[in-house]
Amino acid sequence: MSFVTYATRDGSTWTPEYLMSIDHELCIGCGRCFKVCTMGVLKLQGVDEEGNFCDPFDDDEGEVERKVMTIEKAGACIGCASCQTVCGTKAQKHAPLAA
Repeated sequence: MSFVTYATRDGSTWTPEYLMSIDHELCIGCGRCFKVCTMGVLKLQGVDEEGNFCDPFDDDEGEVERKVMTIEKAGACIGCASCQTVCGTKAQKHAPLAA
């Protein structure tokens, strides 16, 4: 199987690895990946005690059990894998696209 590749400025080949999923059992919602993503791919979500997503900043009633990162705009990912590099829990899965 061949993958989509590009050339870097010096002519080396580079295979982008796109964000495919985030394991919400591993994600601690620290926001490091959000901070390094320049493309707006990620979004912080709250998780209530039933496991449903909710507004992470509207916790007046104590609904937010924990926070996790989610993929909001998968199509905006450029495959740089910066988010994977800073993830301390290895919650993200990346993969190249087939050509």
